[in-house]
Amino acid sequence: MRVVWRVACTAHYRSPCMPQELSVSYQAVKTKVHRLLDAAVEGAKSEREIEECIARWWCMVQPADRAVAKKYLLTVLERSNATLKAIATTLPELEGFETQDHAPQHLAATSDARHSPAGRA
Repeated sequence: MRVVWRVACTAHYRSPCMPQELSVSYQAVKTKVHRLLDAAVEGAKSEREIEECIARWWCMVQPADRAVAKKYLLTVLERSNATLKAIATTLPELEGFETQDHAPQHLAATSDARHSPAGRA
């Protein structure tokens, strides 16, 4: 199984995965997601760079740990999405906040099935 895993990662990234232990605790997964969100908000990483980063991270997760990593990752993504949606839907109700038509509606639209975290993992 490890040979297939290494071959798949090597073929995709053209270099072997780093042989290191990777924590798949809930806190570690949450920290990874939050760092990527911060990088996106700050403009330090593009969507493509974030996709590559999470793909590299997933490649380093040992196959035996992937079920737990997937569970934690989906939980963090669902909770993060729910938080962003709550913020976006509350904004128009705030006194003095002028909405931009595209921001809150665009975020609310991402909650459909094709954009759900379950569809990406």
